[in-house]
Amino acid sequence: MKHLFIYVFALAMVCNVQAQTLDSLASELVKDTTYWQSEFSAGLNFNQAAFSGNWKAGGVNSVAFGTLVTGKANYAKGKWSWDNQAELIYGIVKNEGQEFRKSNDRIFFDSKIGYKTGGSWSYFSSVNFLTQFSDGFEYGPADQTTLISGFFSPAFLTTAFGMEYKPNKEFALRIAPFSPRFTFVTDPNVSTNVPNNYGVPIGQTVRTEWLALQLFATYDKDITDNLSIKTRYQMFANYETLAFKTIDHRLDLMLIAKITRFVDVTFTSINVYDIDMDPGIQYSQALALGILYKVSNKK
Repeated sequence: MKHLFIYVFALAMVCNVQAQTLDSLASELVKDTTYWQSEFSAGLNFNQAAFSGNWKAGGVNSVAFGTLVTGKANYAKGKWSWDNQAELIYGIVKNEGQEFRKSNDRIFFDSKIGYKTGGSWSYFSSVNFLTQFSDGFEYGPADQTTLISGFFSPAFLTTAFGMEYKPNKEFALRIAPFSPRFTFVTDPNVSTNVPNNYGVPIGQTVRTEWLALQLFATYDKDITDNLSIKTRYQMFANYETLAFKTIDHRLDLMLIAKITRFVDVTFTSINVYDIDMDPGIQYSQALALGILYKVSNKK
């Protein structure tokens, strides 16, 4: 309860700056919605493989499901802007003789307020949140499982204050020399199985890194009418433990190729280097065929 109170208090203090700025925008947002650009997409994919009992080439019967939901809501008027995005991804797979296993899992939210200073530069204040929906396991012999992650275990809440460079609609780079981050591990069973506990001190549920630098770059482009790419790169460096090996890097990539109006092929990839998680580079990728519904009021 003590840690929860500290977290809520710190979060309230950090978000207060954005709240004060939003108050100045609130009346305009209520009066006029023509300055909003929004986009929403939702997808469902299914993969299946089946083999007869005498199939000599070998193979394992399997089924897999995946879901993808993304959304954006961006406001811009005069020198002020307010950009919001959300990304929810989840997938499961079942091979014959095994229980269902998770194949993809991500919850991401980002909100940024900007004030244009001239040219391609703006002052900005932002907050983003990253975690997962369900428990993650390490699998051993005979399908033995070891819990290594879960909802809010870990979770990352990162705030940032600095300058943004945005030369066009597709690319943006945020440079935040002051970027406090809160890392949460709320399940004690995770800390038992993960010795470094994602950087959170053993016996605690929150790690606070007040003095840090963050770079946040995005590239979002419709290459053709049927092919789009979305990338996001984050670098986080704690001033107090600054060294080449302690700098965190994360690269998210999504490619969507439309086959018909509602059928698409989606490729997702996550690449992470964080010494508090693992001394090596982590990566995951998924390729799926499915149904994608997308609406937008982009001009």
